[in-house]
Amino acid sequence: MTIILKTPQEARQEIAGRFKARRLAMNLTQRELAARSGVTWSSLKRFEREGLIALDSLLSIALVLDCLGDFDKLAAESQRTTAAQSLDAILATPTPRRRATSKKAVSHDL
Repeated sequence: MTIILKTPQEARQEIAGRFKARRLAMNLTQRELAARSGVTWSSLKRFEREGLIALDSLLSIALVLDCLGDFDKLAAESQRTTAAQSLDAILATPTPRRRATSKKAVSHDL
């Protein structure tokens, strides 16, 4: 299992980048997406540049970009439980002790 730790700022920027890429793939300008979603152009520009946006605006943009369903996965009960169990399992797993790999014999006589 791989654990990836991101700062909120990094996650924000990645999400904004994915939304911008989706907008461009749909051949929409910022102004067109703003008009279709009802989000102001300045809010959309700030979102793509800084990753900052109100949740209602983000959901409106997601609706236009056909990815609103992706939000169903956020904080779902089964995901939180699975992740917590997995992390608990990792922490509960004993770590194997390392052996000395020296070629010389180690004397335990005092």
